[in-house]
Amino acid sequence: MAYTLDFSTPVNSALLIYILYSVQKIIFPSTSTPKTIPTEFKHGYSWMPKEHPPTVLFKTYTPKTLEPFDGKSGGRILLAINGIVFDVTAGRNFYGPDGMYGNFAGRDASRGMAKQSFDLDMLTPVDQPLDKLQDLRPDEIENMKGWIDHFSNKYIICGKLVENDAA
Repeated sequence: MAYTLDFSTPVNSALLIYILYSVQKIIFPSTSTPKTIPTEFKHGYSWMPKEHPPTVLFKTYTPKTLEPFDGKSGGRILLAINGIVFDVTAGRNFYGPDGMYGNFAGRDASRGMAKQSFDLDMLTPVDQPLDKLQDLRPDEIENMKGWIDHFSNKYIICGKLVENDAA
């Protein structure tokens, strides 16, 4: 059985022309220079930040040392959930002083996140021991874990929260 090239059909002819053109482009690439110089990057890349973001170190925080990071002075905003401290400065609109979660800034937000409540009575005073969360129902604990997953994927983990006398 002998194979023959049949160029009587338009599909075979078009395919052969395309293959020959592709091989020619690979073997003899174009060496011509562009007629105009691109100008879209003339002043540098537009995606570059104005300044390098500050370096974040993993630290141990207590409720008292976490409290100043409430964003009221325009600085960093940190909050803790179940002992994990997150830098939520990038979400200033949500966690800043005028944000809907602003009362959690600089505080342990574990109980409030678990119960989906933004009330101030969900926050343990900073001079009290950390909330052990022992009275939470299993669904509330799962809810808190969901928030930890969300924050872990969106914000930087920058520390851990320990008792006031432990640091």
